[in-house]
Amino acid sequence: MARIAGVDLPKNKRGDIGLSYIYGIGRSSGRKILEAAGVDLNKKVHEWTDEELSRIRTIVTNDYKVEGALRSEVQMNIKRLMDIGCYRGMRHRKGLPVRGQRTRTNARTRKGKRKTVAGKKKAPAKK
Repeated sequence: MARIAGVDLPKNKRGDIGLSYIYGIGRSSGRKILEAAGVDLNKKVHEWTDEELSRIRTIVTNDYKVEGALRSEVQMNIKRLMDIGCYRGMRHRKGLPVRGQRTRTNARTRKGKRKTVAGKKKAPAKK
């Protein structure tokens, strides 16, 4: 079982895809890591030798900010925006889309489940 940065990598996936299970590493940076470590891109994770695994592990720990450190940095950036009260910070605080998307329709991911507001009752017709 390959374990890098506290994450168990899936055994039967190619190396670059397996590395993408680590928060902060995508497909392209996974390829760069494997090339720097001298590991074949088509090799599956369970085929890596202990030496290759240790080379990959050292590259990830030395050159990349991943998992807990990256998550805390992202949260600190969001908190900074909220503290200075800028537009993006206010959008984060209100739970609305931050990057200019429309909110009249869609935006359900950020806004959450619909909160239905009752329509106004019509006055009874006069005779």
